[in-house]
Amino acid sequence: MPSIRLATSADVDSLVPLVDGYRQFYRQPSDPEGARRFLAQRFEREDAYLLVALDDAGAPIGFVQLFPVPSTTSLGFRWILNDLFVVHAARRSGAGSALLQAARDLAAEHDVPQLMLRTQIDNVAAQSRYQALDWQRDESFYTYLLNV
Repeated sequence: MPSIRLATSADVDSLVPLVDGYRQFYRQPSDPEGARRFLAQRFEREDAYLLVALDDAGAPIGFVQLFPVPSTTSLGFRWILNDLFVVHAARRSGAGSALLQAARDLAAEHDVPQLMLRTQIDNVAAQSRYQALDWQRDESFYTYLLNV
């Protein structure tokens, strides 16, 4: 079973290939320098929590990134689980489930009552994993996007 820990700014270089791989999974062009800048900015601004999954040798094999957002309806915060990625070779190793559980535990430690995530409609494998871990699909709201 992979180990999970909170990433720090010292992890940026080892996280770049994961973030770049995640972006490529979503059909974005490879941009390791852009990924490095993005990660460095997250740590500098302290506006996200990033958990990293490590294999038995201590090599990073996956990550989850959480962004706190204010919630007027709850008069508190909820966290958006914006990114979840496990390298292809480590899929079905339990890393994804471990990252999701670690995200849940971290939210509970910070008294965050709700995590939210979005996934593509055709990402059936991820959807089945979320549902197996008690995530509930929202049937009440649609997501709309506006490119500006």
